[in-house]
Amino acid sequence: MNDRQDGQEDRDSRSGRGYPAIIVPAGHVEPVPRRIRAVLGGETVLDTVRASYVWEHPHYPQYYVPLADVRADLLVPQDTAPEDTPRGPAHRYGLRVGDGLRPDAARVLHASGTDGLADTARFEWDALDAWYEEDERVFVHPRSPYTRVDALRSTRTVRVERDGVVLAESSSPVLVFETGLPTRYYLNPAEVDLSRLIPSDTVTACPYKGTTSGYWTARAGGRLHPDLAWSYGFPTRELQPIAGLIAFYNERTDLFLDGRPLQRPRTPFSPGRG
Repeated sequence: MNDRQDGQEDRDSRSGRGYPAIIVPAGHVEPVPRRIRAVLGGETVLDTVRASYVWEHPHYPQYYVPLADVRADLLVPQDTAPEDTPRGPAHRYGLRVGDGLRPDAARVLHASGTDGLADTARFEWDALDAWYEEDERVFVHPRSPYTRVDALRSTRTVRVERDGVVLAESSSPVLVFETGLPTRYYLNPAEVDLSRLIPSDTVTACPYKGTTSGYWTARAGGRLHPDLAWSYGFPTRELQPIAGLIAFYNERTDLFLDGRPLQRPRTPFSPGRG
């Protein structure tokens, strides 16, 4: 969430609010001030300092890259009709590197009614092996310049329960405030009942925090609760205070902050939601 006073955070947690008001409307376009690169099969597919952020929906932007900054010899036109988009007709292209072909890798706007987007390409994120802002790798999708993530050490007490079973209790948590999500509470493993946690094979990535090093299923109330907790062993530079700590989904546990119960927030991570 955005920076707010503790009391406001408590009120929002009790009300179950998980999201702030939309900051950037869909359709907004602005220049990217960073160098953007992407590679596939060891080849640099694009390298630009002239990309644009385009918010196709309000939650985060996509990169639109000038065709002049894309390896044209790697683009393979597809014999399909242009797709109508709010920014103009988009032509589909594949990417060929060596003997490998990735179809539907890019949509190219040869013309656009939106200033600055004519002759640009928008690549599917997973069509490339890796993306970089300057020389740092970015995961999952472009980082929004309007999303803020802060990891703050605290001496507030946090207790995590599930079905009446205490899974963790700490007086030295690290609180992570991320725009668009409820506050996450990262706890020292020594303050977590590891006897109730079973390692899983799940791995996820976050544009702002990096790639997880582990997930755990919790045993409580006579049943298993899959992937209830996670950890980042090597988070991004800005999130170093959470390295090696364990967090639990607020949406699926009972959290107590300074002895006060917090209502489970409603987010896409809530039970029964996508």
